[in-house]
Amino acid sequence: MREEAAQGGGEARIASQHKQGKYTARERIDMLLDEGSFEEFDMFVTHRNTNFGMDKKHYLSDGVITGHGTIDGRVVYLYSQDFTVFGGSLSESYAKKICKIMDQAMLVGAPLIGINDSGGARIQEGVNSLAGYAEIFQRNIMASGVIPQISAIFGPCAGGAVYSPALTDFVIMSNQTSNMFVTGPKVTKTVTGEEISTEDLGGANVHSSKSGVSHFRADDEDEGIMIIRKMIEYLPQNNLEDPIQTVCDDPIDRIEDSLNEIIPENPNQPYDMMDVIYSLVDNQEFLESQRRWAKNIITGFAKFNGMPTGIVANQPNYLAGVLDINASRKAARFVRFCDAFNIPILTLVDVPGFLPGSIQEHNGIIAHGAKLLFAYGEATVPKVTITLRKSYGGAHDVMSSKQLRGDFNYAWPTAEIAVMGAKGAVEVLEGKKMASMTQEEAAKFMEEKEKEYTDLFANPYEAARYGYIDDVIEPRNTRFRVIRAFRTLATKKQVNPPKKHGNIPL
Repeated sequence: MREEAAQGGGEARIASQHKQGKYTARERIDMLLDEGSFEEFDMFVTHRNTNFGMDKKHYLSDGVITGHGTIDGRVVYLYSQDFTVFGGSLSESYAKKICKIMDQAMLVGAPLIGINDSGGARIQEGVNSLAGYAEIFQRNIMASGVIPQISAIFGPCAGGAVYSPALTDFVIMSNQTSNMFVTGPKVTKTVTGEEISTEDLGGANVHSSKSGVSHFRADDEDEGIMIIRKMIEYLPQNNLEDPIQTVCDDPIDRIEDSLNEIIPENPNQPYDMMDVIYSLVDNQEFLESQRRWAKNIITGFAKFNGMPTGIVANQPNYLAGVLDINASRKAARFVRFCDAFNIPILTLVDVPGFLPGSIQEHNGIIAHGAKLLFAYGEATVPKVTITLRKSYGGAHDVMSSKQLRGDFNYAWPTAEIAVMGAKGAVEVLEGKKMASMTQEEAAKFMEEKEKEYTDLFANPYEAARYGYIDDVIEPRNTRFRVIRAFRTLATKKQVNPPKKHGNIPL
């Protein structure tokens, strides 16, 4: 019976799976887990449906492989959907198998990994299949913020099936072989008349660059599995534990002279924030999340002296690092994840403000920007903020400012902390006076006032004078200052007021 179960839907369907560039459910588990660590649950389960001739079609495991194993010696629970059995479609028995390991993962406090490759609900089972999905969704919700949940999409994921991955913390999709959509191309054409391919409707490229549903786009399943293994390295087992600190051979006090020169003299000239990040983190290792979506802000994981840390950074190389709707959503979700799982947050600030315009306003930039504000203000993990250059207006407040309980707020000498840029400020403050001047007089007056404003605010010392900046640091020493700050904050204890939950502006 074990040999029969291992064959899934049979050799012909396994060959078809391989022909599509996809591994089987069991092959994926073997690649993901430490060798010999997998213990399978419910191998002998079959469906109980008798409709539409289903009583004559039974496969052991019923289309999903469930159990637990280890990744680098750490326990994880997982399920892997088997497309060779009924197209991986979900039955009542199948759902119960998934629910069982989800319950177990919560009991022992271990991460949950779901590998999705399914045609959706098993139509022959009708409402029982839908009820099975809802049971899974409820457990995803209860597990949120308690254990890390990771979803890998290595094939189709359609209809109600998409909501389980959407409820988890991170979604990984394999390029060209995976897709996600609530409604497929055929129904879309029938209802709306729109003709669109499966890939263009819900492929990995779409969800990693346009919708933001996918956090990682892997070139193939091998890379997707490697990303999952790497991600586990940065995460604790559950919300009651801290991330595991590893031995670090990168010197704590490593000097990076290049950082002293990285900020251009022209305040409007861009530079690549990734260069700053790679210069600061251990061994130049950074696992970036959602790097193809909302590229004006960077989120991801790195280590400082072996301690996993979340990084949020404005990217001046894209839209000048401005905050817009998508950037606010992306960073807010990441900050809340880090806070839920006791991961310290480093924020690197170079933000000229929020993106202006009717499109942003009409689509709710106020509410979306408030999400990031809420996330930082709610977070109780250690928070270190470094202002590299611009920090203007409301965006200054939002980016982990001292008033949002930033623990250590540093600035480089190139920092500019003000309500707005010099030109805009002078136009607001002196606009009436300039209106009565000739063009030449107005230009000369503007130049003088811009210099006056720049001298006053285009430096970090005015903010430091009020204690809003704790220290102005030399850029090349930033790595040492960050590590020392997080080491000091390792014993931080902060508790929010008792309440059922806040009402984040969703």
